[in-house]
Amino acid sequence: MWSDGKRRPGVARPSGILRRSSYNSPASIGVPRPYSMSSTYRHRYELARHATPPTALERIKDLPNAAVRFVSDETRSGMLLVVAAVVALVWANSPWHRVYETMAHFTFGPESLHLHLPVEAWAADGILTVFFFVVGLELKTEFVTGALRDIREAALPMLAAAFGMAGPAFVYLTVQVLAGSGAYSGWAIPAATDIAFAVALLGLFGKGMPPAARTFLLTLAVVDDLLAIIIIAVVYSTDLNYIALACAFLAIGVFGFLVQKRLFKWWLLLPIAIVAWGFMHASGVHATISGVAMGLLVPATRSGGEPQWSHHLAEKLNPLSAGLIVPIFAFFAAGVNVSGSGGLREVLVDPVAIGVMLGLPVGKVLGIAGSVFFLTRWTKLRLGAGVDMPDINAIALLAGIGFTVALLVAGLAFPDDPHLVPDAKLGVMMGTAIAAIGGGLAVRYRATRHARGRAANLRRGSLFPDR
Repeated sequence: MWSDGKRRPGVARPSGILRRSSYNSPASIGVPRPYSMSSTYRHRYELARHATPPTALERIKDLPNAAVRFVSDETRSGMLLVVAAVVALVWANSPWHRVYETMAHFTFGPESLHLHLPVEAWAADGILTVFFFVVGLELKTEFVTGALRDIREAALPMLAAAFGMAGPAFVYLTVQVLAGSGAYSGWAIPAATDIAFAVALLGLFGKGMPPAARTFLLTLAVVDDLLAIIIIAVVYSTDLNYIALACAFLAIGVFGFLVQKRLFKWWLLLPIAIVAWGFMHASGVHATISGVAMGLLVPATRSGGEPQWSHHLAEKLNPLSAGLIVPIFAFFAAGVNVSGSGGLREVLVDPVAIGVMLGLPVGKVLGIAGSVFFLTRWTKLRLGAGVDMPDINAIALLAGIGFTVALLVAGLAFPDDPHLVPDAKLGVMMGTAIAAIGGGLAVRYRATRHARGRAANLRRGSLFPDR
């Protein structure tokens, strides 16, 4: 078939000729041209080859743009998160650990407003609100125009996300019951998936996986984030101040009214957002919930020639969130002094650390893969095109990466037993490492498998080929 969509029986196409054009000299109707003449890639290559190299001053001026391009890549931002956590862990266990502790516990802020907080609290309760605001924007986009718009397509990963939170909680509680520790309040620590980290590793090791596999992981992680936010708001809110909470919701309502009127002026919205955050912090509900609430109120539908604001703002803020805010939070959250917790051996036998460490990889596989297996066998729900059950097993293991939200919950789970927080955080890091390594290898293996579906299962001799 020629490029104009017409067939010409009996007309042989010359070798090396891939399409015809009637718009390029010396061509005329019916005369084909070589592909190399029509390729835009060669044109771009020639422009780049003859372009003048940028000067040193131009490179310096382009540094902010280069930094934004760097952190906009999911894989690079995920690796930046890992680097920040590793640096904090090494520093906290080095001879200079007192410098790290002094920096983390340095307090500042207006004391009259009860905001004289240490740096680590500002990282967890303050700037992390921007991350949760981006999560709210992404949730709104997915619910209105994305993967969660059609409940029939999203039902399977949504249910898998719910079971994927129940599985780790079950594993954690089982370990605590068998050990008789009584530290049951940490059941939600291994329940959340770090969407940025998991998607980064899927992009790094899963090249060749079906597109539906990435959609499944994204939908699962988005619902997982929503459920984790609900847990933080409901379970880990203490000593509620209902007047402050009402003022917070009033400020959030004003923010929502303005954005629905398309009044996107930073000097107008930012003060209202800070007021909403301050009242939410004073109410006893975790302050980051205000970010999610405001993100969910941003319109996700286009009006006139305006952009899709939820997607547009998420795209603008994501470099700041992924490239600066989340690494700063990880830096102050992951700096656990192992020797101060009794040494690595003591931590590895602590029931809280073991429960979290096993809950993340094992619990996620049991909850996600187990639920998908039963739901696809005994209900009408089906996996996306090209995705097999072994793919779900690999994705479920990858979903055991629970870094950012899990570290946040670890700091909230034991208000009466703060000595358990370091053990929980080390369990998060070890469980995340196991899930990242195992999930990366599993996804890489599945990416090399080209036979899928019924034929692949019959080739393996499976008694239960995919339907």
